[in-house]
Amino acid sequence: MTAFREYQRLEASGLWRSEPDAQRLEVIVSIGDATLVISDMNDRPLTHWSLPALHRANPNETPALYHPDGDPGETLELAENEDEMVAAIEKLRNAIGRARPQPGRLRRLIVLGMLAAVVALLIFWLPGQLRRHAVTVVPEVKREEIGDLLVDEMRGITGPACADPSGQAALARLAQRLAGPDGPPRLLVMPDGVRDTVSLPGDVILISRALVEDYEDPDVLAGFLIAESLRSANEDALDRMLAKTGALSTAHLLTTGDMPEGSLRQYAKDILSRPTADLDPTLLLAAFKARSVGSSPYAYARDISGETTLSLIEADPFAGQSLEPVLDDGDWLRLQSICGQ
Repeated sequence: MTAFREYQRLEASGLWRSEPDAQRLEVIVSIGDATLVISDMNDRPLTHWSLPALHRANPNETPALYHPDGDPGETLELAENEDEMVAAIEKLRNAIGRARPQPGRLRRLIVLGMLAAVVALLIFWLPGQLRRHAVTVVPEVKREEIGDLLVDEMRGITGPACADPSGQAALARLAQRLAGPDGPPRLLVMPDGVRDTVSLPGDVILISRALVEDYEDPDVLAGFLIAESLRSANEDALDRMLAKTGALSTAHLLTTGDMPEGSLRQYAKDILSRPTADLDPTLLLAAFKARSVGSSPYAYARDISGETTLSLIEADPFAGQSLEPVLDDGDWLRLQSICGQ
């Protein structure tokens, strides 16, 4: 060690006692290779003390008193005027102490590492696992209940769902016409606050009244509903809600069977302002084909110029063909009046 070589020519005088009852002898103290060499006045070595095993009996006091670790009966006293030797010994002892393996620090590092791993699991892994478990175990009846609660929370923004009986009957027939493998969705036309369509847990789709009242062709509304159904198939509405409301809400649902009211209220606001997710045109065209609905009316409703929806227009699976209408004229007129005049 460089520090040992630095002090190997340093010497000092001191008083050495070999045991408690022995007479103290004046000695010469020098620093060897990781040892403290104690010699008599004729330069004959009397003993060697290992510096790593050297202990100071009176820290910060003078004269400095040292003894081998575990043997306080053998002592070495260095006078006040031997400050340089005392400073050298202390420096070497500190350097040796830092170089020693420190099991306690290693244990602390291991414990801290384990705690960090646990925290990382809690932050990054557990919420996703909880959410996936909840999506798997929450029954459909509870999903429908959550959907109804969200609709209630939205009333202050959307108003109550349009409820004209004849319009509702026509809406139910439209849902049957567009039903997917899991059956028809529950459709609600909202008088305000919905941009176009919004999916909620329980297979609920909210519809803007503009999609019902502003178009002459029911295929436009059908197209928006097909697109929203595809979004729901790609991203489970309950999973999306739990991802937004957080792990505590998920845990509350799993342990009590209910969502926290505050989480429902906030999510009801958030979902209405959520941007509409884009869809893969190939998948969307396949969904239109499966339900025997042309994609062009929807494409032009999304972009009247057709520039951004050109793929849906050019690849319309029923372009130039006559199809059974998604609703007959009477049902379409009744549906257009679902919110009253």
